[in-house]
This record gives sequence, structure tokens and C-alpha cells, in this order.
Amino acid sequence: MKSWIQINNLPIRFKLISHFLFVSIIPIICLGFLINWTVERVLEEQVNNNTLQLINKVNETLEFHINNMQSITYFIAANKDIQQFLNQNQEEVIYKVNEYDMTDYLRNFTTLSPEVAGLLVINSEGDYISNELYAPSEKNLTDEYWYQEAVDNKGIFKIIGKPKGRSITSLVNYKNDEVISVVRAIVDPYTQKVQGVILIDLKVRVIAETVRDIRLGKTGYLMVIDDQNNTIYQPNDPLIESIPDHWLEEKNTGTFSKIIEGQKLQFIFNKSPFANWTTIGVFPAEETIFEIREIRFYLVFFVFILMLFGIPVSYFLSNSISKPISELMRFMRKAEGGNLAVRYHENRHDEIGLLGRSFNKMLVQMNHLMFLTKRHERQKREAEFRSLQANINPHFLYNTLDTIQWMARKRKADDVAEVVESLAKLFRIGLSKGRHKITLSEEIEHIESYLMIQQIRYREKLNYQIQIGENYRSLYVLKFILQPIVENAIYHGIKERRGLGHITVTVNAKEEKLSIIIQDDGVGMSELQLEEMRQALSEAIIRTENQEENRDKKGYGMLNVQARILLTFGEEYGIYIDSKTGVGTRVEITLPILGDYILKGDKPNA
Repeated sequence: MKSWIQINNLPIRFKLISHFLFVSIIPIICLGFLINWTVERVLEEQVNNNTLQLINKVNETLEFHINNMQSITYFIAANKDIQQFLNQNQEEVIYKVNEYDMTDYLRNFTTLSPEVAGLLVINSEGDYISNELYAPSEKNLTDEYWYQEAVDNKGIFKIIGKPKGRSITSLVNYKNDEVISVVRAIVDPYTQKVQGVILIDLKVRVIAETVRDIRLGKTGYLMVIDDQNNTIYQPNDPLIESIPDHWLEEKNTGTFSKIIEGQKLQFIFNKSPFANWTTIGVFPAEETIFEIREIRFYLVFFVFILMLFGIPVSYFLSNSISKPISELMRFMRKAEGGNLAVRYHENRHDEIGLLGRSFNKMLVQMNHLMFLTKRHERQKREAEFRSLQANINPHFLYNTLDTIQWMARKRKADDVAEVVESLAKLFRIGLSKGRHKITLSEEIEHIESYLMIQQIRYREKLNYQIQIGENYRSLYVLKFILQPIVENAIYHGIKERRGLGHITVTVNAKEEKLSIIIQDDGVGMSELQLEEMRQALSEAIIRTENQEENRDKKGYGMLNVQARILLTFGEEYGIYIDSKTGVGTRVEITLPILGDYILKGDKPNA
């Protein structure tokens, strides 16, 4: 909180500069991080997808070669001479005659399929024929591990992998790590007895030619492993010698990364469903983010350029705003010192210009209010002087009226006595010991006295009715607000009509305001007169300032009441008038509800 207060104390120019930099550079930096993260993710995903596509192509090629080996086993098993060899049902002479033909038949497959390094067919007795492979005569090949695996697979094609410790040698002298062995047992379809096994050696060179030319980045490569995690192919200088089993987590495809000897390597793999081999792409992770580094460079360069131009622009913009504000503050300090003649002169149409013009209007209004205050003080002193000149002892006036009333009743002049009594009440409430506010009950009593005097005067012309609830009588109102309005209703409404006229005074509460309605059925007003009267009410304060000039004008008493209400309670309260020619006039006075409390300077009637 303390640091926040210190920030608020900083000059507005520094706040604006900080604001411009914050709303311009910070979002750009955040956007840069977002773009960097998005590009990195998209590029990584794109690299992974492209690598997977290459791996799938490699797997398709490998599956093609493996599938070709499987087809060759079916072709060999379908040959009649091979079938006779496997069954051993022919004479020894015939067998020897056909051995050359079978060898030549097998040699045709190596001619048609260069990827084949050698073929060998062995029957259940251990006799074999081959085009390229041979074994020591004393060795029974049926005891070899590859033969047993083929028998255990019951006629299903099986990839053995790179041969290990077998007793077979190639005429071309292929090493064990240069070939991949596949086998399939030949099973009698009726007896399910194994008749023999076909062994084919596939050249690893074919796999190497498929994989070696594919490069992932600068130093990345593809490698192939079998289902036993033995390496089928990898380059001479691999980034990693072998892939542990748990890295692949028995998944068919996926990606992962590992740190090997301080270098982060990315691995992407996909398993061939037919060959059951897994092709793995291995490449340094840093080679995939070369483009990201380039994008980062451009982002940093862009932010630098933005800051290079943004700071001067921010300073210029902040100065264009703070400078006129500082000038306006200087004028305000002069006005605070008492110089109300200063003015803001810049011709601007933005908020600062509006503030400057409002400042000028405020100074004009202050000068006007000071003038009015001085004039009101002068009028108040003049009124006090006139009051001293025309001061009459209220007790002498009341005693004189009481004497007249007693004499009238003694001479049986009751009507005269009633008029005198009403006049006494009128004077007593009008004076009210100098109070500005009286209870509504006293105000109603005052207007009743006035209406009683007027009813005696206009006996055949006036009738009246006052409706007020007891719960409203204790409320306080401004003194002498009803008599001017009732007087207007009599002299400008009832008096001008033919026949008996009616005046109704109603008091109630509406929307938490006190409402007093004076309604008559007099001649009413025309629309032009009504509009003029409403305009006069809206300008009541101004029109009642010069009392000597306006005192004798029509409606001055109502304007005086309106001005007193506005000055005392504000523009939310006041008089609203409505009238129609031949129907009458309705005047509503709205006042705040002042309960059982007295405002400063007022005392309740004793």
C-alpha cells in the first residue's frame, strides 16, 4: 500500500511514459513468447510427422523384402522336386538325379532377387540342398536352434535375425552380421507332421541401402532393431550404441528424448506390424530448433526496434498530455491565490481542452456568485434597516385586534369578530417569532385563516376544502408557502369565473417526498400563459433577485415561493403547475419530509 501511494505521487508525465511503454512493449514481448512457443510446438510436430513418414516408408520397404522372402518359401515348398526331397519317397538314384535340378531351381531365386544371400532346404532326416550354403557332413542341422524355432512355429514364417553360432557357411563367405535369416517349416497339411525347413539369408546391405541415405538434420539417422532389441542396422558412428528395452515402453510408435553424454537426443520410432522390427530416428534436439533460433532473433530484433522508437514516441505523447495539464495546474494555483481573472487560452478539442473551458466557466461562475453574495448581503442589510424603521410591537398589534374582537362580540357583530380573529391568527403565524420553518399544522391554520377572510369577502364566489392526515401535521415546511398560491387561485381563477368556485388543498406523501396540491376550478390559463408561467418558475431565482422591479408583476408571490424552495432544498423540489382554459389550475408543491427535528436556527412554537 505504501509503494502504491508513492506511485500515485509520481508526476503524470512519468506515469504516462510508463503506461505507454507497458501497453506497447510488454504485450509485444508476451506475443513474442507466445509466437516462439507456438512455432516451436508446430515445428517439433512437423519434424515428428515428417520423420514418421520417412520411417513408415522405410518400414514399407523392409516389409516388402520380408514379404518377398516369405513368398519365396511358398514357391519353394510348392515345387514337386522339393516335395519329393522332403518326403524321401523316391529311389536313391532318382534323388541324386534331381539334386542338381533342385539346386539350379534355388539358384534362380538368388538371380531374380539380389537381396537373397542364400537358400537352404532341409528335410526331417537332416539332408539338405542349397545354392550357396553348406555345412559339415558330420553335423546334423536339425539340431540347430534355427531349425527348432521353425518347427516350434508350425509352418508360420519367422525372422530369426542375424545368425549366431550356426554350422552353416556361405560360399560367398558372408559374415553373420551381414545377413538376416528367415525360416519356415514345411508341414504336411493332413498329418501336421513337419517335413522340413526352408532357410533364407537376406542381405543386410539391402536394409542398409534403404536406410543409410535418409538423414535427419545434419547428424541424425535411422536405425532398425528386431523384436529382441538386437540391432539390425545402424551407422558406423552412432550417437548411441543401443536402445534399452524400457525406453520404448512396449509401444508401437511414439517420441521421447534423452540426455546422452550431455547431449539431448530426440527419438522417434515406429514398429512394423509384419516384420516386427522397429525403425528408430535418432537426432540431436538442437538441430530441430535452428529455425526457432532464427525466429527468436527476429523477435528480439523487432522488440529492440520497437523500444528504440517507442521510448521517444512515448515521451512525446506523454509530454503533449502532461504539459497542458501542468499549465492548467499553474492557472489553478493563481486562482487559488485569489486571482480569478486568469483564463485558459489553448484551443484544444480533447478532454484537456474541455477541462480548460470548464475551468474558465467555473471562474466566471465564481465571480458571478461572489457578485450575487455581495448583492444579497447588501439587500439583507437594507431589509434589516427597513425592518427597524417599520418595527411594530407584535403584542401591541395582538392586543389591539383582541380589543376589536371583544367590542364586535359585545355588539353582537359575530361576523366582524370572526374576521378579526382570523386576521389575528394570520399575523401571529406570519410573524412566527422570526422562524423560517413552521409545522405543517401551523401552515394549514394560517391558510385556513386566510381562506376564511376571503370567503367572507367573496361569500357567493368561494368555497374551499382542506384534506390532510394527522400524521402529516407534525412535519416541518417553509413558512408562508401556501398563501401566495391560494391568493393566485382566488384572484386569477375563482374571481374571474361565473358562479361558485372551489379550492381544494390536499396533503400526502409521494416517493418519499411531501406533496401539497392546490387545485381550483377557475378560468384556468391558455397554453401560452401556462408555458410562460412554467418558464418563469424555472427562472425563479433570477427573476426574484430584483424585488423592486418584479414585486407588482403577476405571479410574483408564486415565484418567490419557488425561489425559496430551490435555494433551501435544491432543484429536486419545487412547484409544478398545470392548467387548462375553462377547467382550472392545479399546482403541486414537493418538499422533503422533515420529521420531528428542527433545522439550525429554527425553534418550535411554544
